[in-house]
Amino acid sequence: MLKRHARAACTALAAAGLLLAGTGGAVADQAPAPAVPSAAATLRTADAPPELLAAMQRDLGLTPTQAKARLVNEAEAGATAARLRDRLGAAFAGAWVDGADAGTLTVATTRAGDTAAIRAAGARARLVARTLADLDGAKAALDRAAGPATPVRYVDPRSNTLVVEETEAGAAARLLAATGTDAARVTVVRTAQAPRPLYDLRGGDAYYMNGSGRCSVGFPVTKGTVNGFATAGHCGRAGTTTSGFNQVAQGSFQASVFPGNDMAWVAANTNWTSTPYVKGSGGTNVQVAGSVLQPVGASVCRSGSTTGWHCGTIQQHNTSVTYPEGTISGVTRTTVCAEPGDSGGSYISGSQAQGVTSGGSGNCSSGGTTFFQPLNPILSAYGLTLKVGGSDPGPGPGEPEPGGTWKAGTVYAAGATVTHGGATYRCLQGHQAQTGWEPPNVPALWQRV
Repeated sequence: MLKRHARAACTALAAAGLLLAGTGGAVADQAPAPAVPSAAATLRTADAPPELLAAMQRDLGLTPTQAKARLVNEAEAGATAARLRDRLGAAFAGAWVDGADAGTLTVATTRAGDTAAIRAAGARARLVARTLADLDGAKAALDRAAGPATPVRYVDPRSNTLVVEETEAGAAARLLAATGTDAARVTVVRTAQAPRPLYDLRGGDAYYMNGSGRCSVGFPVTKGTVNGFATAGHCGRAGTTTSGFNQVAQGSFQASVFPGNDMAWVAANTNWTSTPYVKGSGGTNVQVAGSVLQPVGASVCRSGSTTGWHCGTIQQHNTSVTYPEGTISGVTRTTVCAEPGDSGGSYISGSQAQGVTSGGSGNCSSGGTTFFQPLNPILSAYGLTLKVGGSDPGPGPGEPEPGGTWKAGTVYAAGATVTHGGATYRCLQGHQAQTGWEPPNVPALWQRV
């Protein structure tokens, strides 16, 4: 443990408003139905601040045009992959984006009959041997038996295998033997570095625990009338007091989980107010507009109180990491660097909050690998509302009368169903619902069933 002291974008869907009249089959004139927003419009990629685009160009080697296109393509790819995952069901084997501008989406399936539908949706199809659910099940067995010598385990959809990192020769083989896992499912990677928690109200700002250790604010939140922020669980336990970046009394940890997960939230006193911002390059504000988790291969930027603002890509979701203190599961692996004191800080993709810094290896001089605890489970576990900015988009086209089970502030996982305006919808991408994101308004997030 380290502790710091003192494809082209899809177009918006539209429907031509032509209806057959009741007599003679004649076509009656009718105004075209208004367009519904694309995924890129929903996630407000056009509002990406210059400092975020500049960091993407620096850390991902992009041109300005590629950086802007990448955010659009990632948003559309996430929505397309979500729809295909819903359609493929148990045969779904993962999805990822490739290319400097993330212009290529690949979706894997174990069922040959699915490939035509995948291509029709504009994605590349890959036929593989194992489903995502199968590999996730195998990983769960390894997670229960893993130790520090096999610190990282994740499903790699590109290779359709379960990857196990080992710090000493033979450690992975012993783990596979102990769990009865088929070695054909597994890729073993030797690593010289083991992840560790990065110890150390605007995302990325410093805060201090009990006047000594330092971590970083994840995302400002509210709970009723209380302001506060989400952060990493290993930074403090319930009751741990905090002071802000200016060493002024700030609040205290209300709840914390570590290991198992790496999540916590801090309630601030009345001198502190939550804002919808993450600290960007040079101290500028990067606005947060939602919490839609982005796909493998998408760009992601991190803000922390030690190393500031750095970008990279999402490598895998649902990764398990064994620290000396124990195993945490469900974290996301990234190529973003971090150092002690960055723990708890913000990961953001475009305008969408992704998670809070847990741990990693390497540093920001030589490069590294880091893991973040996804934000939506924190919001859901503690009943928090992410502080978001931007204007309310207002009612969507042809929006039905309100009503039903959908509710702003609820965290919905992919596959959840709600009713709204007399219709039923299935969630395509996990997110915290907010006003303006009612199911009929955001086809990138909800599909009518």
